[in-house]
Amino acid sequence: MRAAVAVAQSLDDPLSGLSLKEMPDPEPKPGWTRVRVRAASLNPHDVWTLRGVGHPAERIPMVLGCDGAGVTDAGDEVVIHPVLGDPNRGGGDVTLDPKRALLSETVNGSLASFVLVPDACVVPKPDWLGFDDAATLGIVWGTAYRMLFTRARVRAGDRVLVQGASGGVGSAAISLARAAGAKVYATARTDAKRAFALECGAHEVFESGARLPERVDVVVDTVGEATWAHSLRSLQPGGVVVTCGATSGNMPPAELNRIFYQQLSVIGSTGSTRSEFEALLRFLEASGVRPHVDSVLPFDEIPAGFQRLIDGEVRGKLVVRISE
Repeated sequence: MRAAVAVAQSLDDPLSGLSLKEMPDPEPKPGWTRVRVRAASLNPHDVWTLRGVGHPAERIPMVLGCDGAGVTDAGDEVVIHPVLGDPNRGGGDVTLDPKRALLSETVNGSLASFVLVPDACVVPKPDWLGFDDAATLGIVWGTAYRMLFTRARVRAGDRVLVQGASGGVGSAAISLARAAGAKVYATARTDAKRAFALECGAHEVFESGARLPERVDVVVDTVGEATWAHSLRSLQPGGVVVTCGATSGNMPPAELNRIFYQQLSVIGSTGSTRSEFEALLRFLEASGVRPHVDSVLPFDEIPAGFQRLIDGEVRGKLVVRISE
């Protein structure tokens, strides 16, 4: 099979360790399902793997790709839920399993002709959802859904600020929060990215760090150090900042005085459970919201797609068409 494989790691030149190569097809085994991948999407997580950040060198080589959609050996059309683990070790929540992993961390990922995943990770693909759109959902849309509705408990009428609005999780959070009846503000660094945030459903957009018309109930922050102070200052007393990443750095000043005096909550979030992922699918069907696909690429253009991710020139998601 064809596969996009991390064969080496380099912090400064991540794409030097990427190889598009032939590999043996995975063999089916009890408790696992083999999926012929129709489409997958590119994620910053893949780039971190190539950089050697959060991915031990002893797990190289590794087929990249955290999420995707395709057809099982039995002919069923499915979408992959990419969180691997045992819910029992997490008190019923797979994302709280200390041994949890994403697809492509401990087992080969979805940027290949075939992927072998645990049976629990195979979710029936609804008829209304195409393979390209389905391939974008596992990481960013599942993460955004859990951040908003499970962790931050966003309700209709809440005011939500999304920082770094042009990225995958940010743009998904905008659309989901708007569809749930929230008032959505968004920040982004350029005019083009702010225009994209409006397309995704933001009511108003601002430059990074700008003063908002009002304080908000919830801030969705995937950026980290660069936006942290603004996130805390944008919250009303009792507000919540929910974070799933720190792409600009992970050690901002804590501002504990602001947190305790304003009684703010800082909540971490990662991935989604299968039940949350299935709820996301129902939410998309009921609301009419659909993923934001920047481009659909052929397999051979995977390196160019990763370079666009590295350059920050992607609006929403890049999809890779693996097979027809």
